[in-house]
Amino acid sequence: MMQSADLPETLAVFPLPGALLLPRSRLPLHVFEPRYLQMLSDALKTPQRLIGMVQPNPCRSDSGKLHQIGCAGRVTQFSETEDGRYMITLTGISRFRVKSEVEGFTPYRRCNVCWKGFDRDLERECEADARFARDPFLRLLKRYFSARDLATDWETLCQADDELLVNSLSMLLDFTPEDKQALLEAPCLKTRRETLVTLIEFALRGGPDEDRLQ
Repeated sequence: MMQSADLPETLAVFPLPGALLLPRSRLPLHVFEPRYLQMLSDALKTPQRLIGMVQPNPCRSDSGKLHQIGCAGRVTQFSETEDGRYMITLTGISRFRVKSEVEGFTPYRRCNVCWKGFDRDLERECEADARFARDPFLRLLKRYFSARDLATDWETLCQADDELLVNSLSMLLDFTPEDKQALLEAPCLKTRRETLVTLIEFALRGGPDEDRLQ
C-alpha cells in the first residue's frame, strides 16, 4: 500500500481526452508515441512507477490547457509488442491537483502536483455507498445498455461491490470528456454514483441530440 509520503511532488502526466482513471481501478493503455514510450521507461526506473492521467481542458486559455484534477496510476502490468509498442495497465493510486507545469528537457509533460484533500484515495479498502439502491440502478442501467445496444455480463455486474460497479461504469461508459471529469472530481462514491445516474438519465432522454438514443 502506498503512503502519502511516497507520493512525489513532480509527476509525469499523460493528457488523454476521455480517459478516466479512478483510485483502486485499472486502466489499460496502448503506448506507442516516442515521447510516451520515454515517459514509461522513466517511470519504470522509479520506485513508485507513477504516471498521472489528466484530461486536456479546452476551456482554459493558458497554453497548458489541462484540467486541474487528475489521477495518478502505478504501472502494474506491461508487455512489449514485436514492433516496440507497449500494452500497460495503470492501477489508480490517488487523485492530485495540478499546481504548475514543469519546464524541462523531457519530451513528455511534467507537473508540480498537490495530493492534499485526497487522503481517502490511498486507503486499501473500497469505499462503500450506504444509500445505494442497487435494484433501481440496475434497471436504469439495463435500459441504457438496451438503448445503446450494448452487451455485458450481468451476473458479474450484479455481484460487484459498490465502488467497483460505480467506478467501472464511470470509466467504461461513453460519456463526454467533461462528463468524465465530473465523475473524477466527485468527492465521494455517493456523489459519483449520483452523477453517474444523472448522466445515464440525461442520455436516455436524448441529451442535446434528440436522436442520440433512438
